[in-house]
Amino acid sequence: QLQLVESGGGLVQPGGSLRLSCAASGSTLDYYSIGWFRQAPGKEREAVSCISSAGASAVFAGSVKGRFTISRDNAKNTVYLQMNSLKSEDTGFYYCAATELLCSYHGPDFRSWGQGTQVTVFS
Repeated sequence: QLQLVESGGGLVQPGGSLRLSCAASGSTLDYYSIGWFRQAPGKEREAVSCISSAGASAVFAGSVKGRFTISRDNAKNTVYLQMNSLKSEDTGFYYCAATELLCSYHGPDFRSWGQGTQVTVFS
């Protein structure tokens, strides 16, 4: 059974950077598209980015486009979310999730979820 574990969250000032990792165990990630979602206190969960199973394509929410990049190393069974030029509105709990479908922003499409990692952008 696929299990996902996020890491790399923390405290950062506006304009700073963080790299989140999503490490998989129990199964290879080769056949999964991987999405990153986030949820801020009092707000609904929102999709941030998604990368296809082979890493050939990726999509980004408009709010992070140009600032965030997503990549994957299938040999390491890990997906990364590089977050640059962070803003206070990027604060939230970040989750990675896996789907056997094509990338989407639809949470229910993703069957496996990690426990999340907190990102706090403060000045």
